[in-house]
Amino acid sequence: MKRLLTFALTFAAACSGVAAQQRGGQSRGAAPSTAAAEPQVTLIRNATVLTVSHGTLENTDVLIRNGKISAVEKNMMTPTGARVIDGTGKFVLPGIIDAHSHSMMDGSVNECTKSVTSMVTTRDILNPTAINIYRELAGGTTAALLLHGSCNAIGGLSTTVKLKWGHPAADFPVPGAPPGIKFALGENPKRSNFNIPGLAPRYPATRMGVEETIRDAFVRARDYKKDWDDYRAATARGEKNVIPPRRDLELEPLVEILEGKRYVHSHCYRADEILMLINIADEFGFKVRTFQHVLEGYKVAAEIARHGAGASTFTDFWGYKMEAYDAIAYNAAVLVRHGVVTSVNSDSDERARRLNIEAAKTMRYGGLTEEEALKLVTLNPAIQLGVDKRMGSIDVGKDADLVIWSAHPFSVYAHPEQTFVDGELLFDRAADIARRPALEAERKALEAADANRAPSGPGATPPRAPSQIRRAYTDDDDVQDVQEDNQR
Repeated sequence: MKRLLTFALTFAAACSGVAAQQRGGQSRGAAPSTAAAEPQVTLIRNATVLTVSHGTLENTDVLIRNGKISAVEKNMMTPTGARVIDGTGKFVLPGIIDAHSHSMMDGSVNECTKSVTSMVTTRDILNPTAINIYRELAGGTTAALLLHGSCNAIGGLSTTVKLKWGHPAADFPVPGAPPGIKFALGENPKRSNFNIPGLAPRYPATRMGVEETIRDAFVRARDYKKDWDDYRAATARGEKNVIPPRRDLELEPLVEILEGKRYVHSHCYRADEILMLINIADEFGFKVRTFQHVLEGYKVAAEIARHGAGASTFTDFWGYKMEAYDAIAYNAAVLVRHGVVTSVNSDSDERARRLNIEAAKTMRYGGLTEEEALKLVTLNPAIQLGVDKRMGSIDVGKDADLVIWSAHPFSVYAHPEQTFVDGELLFDRAADIARRPALEAERKALEAADANRAPSGPGATPPRAPSQIRRAYTDDDDVQDVQEDNQR
């Protein structure tokens, strides 16, 4: 009885901590994040500031006021009541922006049951307590594009978020960020690698079918748009008894694409399928905002640039399936040299913690300058997501999404010491280290109260073993597709 009471009290304490986190209170394992506890003014003094937009500023101060970058100058006066951080010998970089992420979407990355699932949205399933949010802040990543998986030729709606660990889910989406949607080309939507026993075959099964699935959806969307245009014109003329068309939640996002109101972010690998989607976009009069992965982008870089699309790629990750074999480490640099707005993304909760190093590789493979490489994970993804007016560089008036690094972020020895999102300190390495003994003690207490541990005493019946923990999203689209098919 005593042991049961101890377990109940411990479990209740853990649940209360999670509840406080969901309410936006102090996050476990992170610095306090309540507005009352957070200073409204912070001065980072005497740091090397990597502005990304206008060069490197030595021995410079950065003033944060009310969540914005208020000033970037040398030898500033300290405002009354400001928190002062000594940046001597340290580097300040804009928060890293991940243009392809599935964080916060545990177990809900793909709606694989149809070829077109534009009616579903990632915003509905955000998990603000996912531990990878905190880990990514610890790696200097402050914002991400959360994409539906690549199971469908036309997938679900995307969400641009800031990683506001300790806040409720409603605080994560970036206000005013242009809406997006995930498309996918090639092996994943045609299901060539996922022949799961018992899983019913689904159209399309070839690249021809993927193309026609997308074309058919836009033909239907164009007709749907005309029906609504006709209805609105009739009501504007004062016609009576006009019946509005039936709403179609699948087609409405595609109409937004045709009207230039929603961005298309398309998973792809091969050069031929990249050109195919460009041709469809030209046919229906819209622009592809970004080609994601785009491992053969170097072959058609001029065509991507001419279309006006961006590219978000890996640096040296390929060979995990047939269509991902013909890649080169120079891909990002070739795209940049052709004038394509290019970014380096993670598509992985693990890789999202070291995007600084992924960007640094492009200086070795392709000879990008330091500033060009820094843009791959800061300003360029901000441009691709349509949020560059407020994020991606250290400029007065932009959001104070800043990371203080122990050394230059392109050094393998560098690590973030403090990470700010909208001026709020959400990761503090020193505080994290100081909390670790208390967290270890709490873990031991929880393990000691585990109701599933082996009983003591002769003749005791062993309890049912705890079920295996279902791991969160850990790698690229393809891994997740296989995992979710196996779960059905």
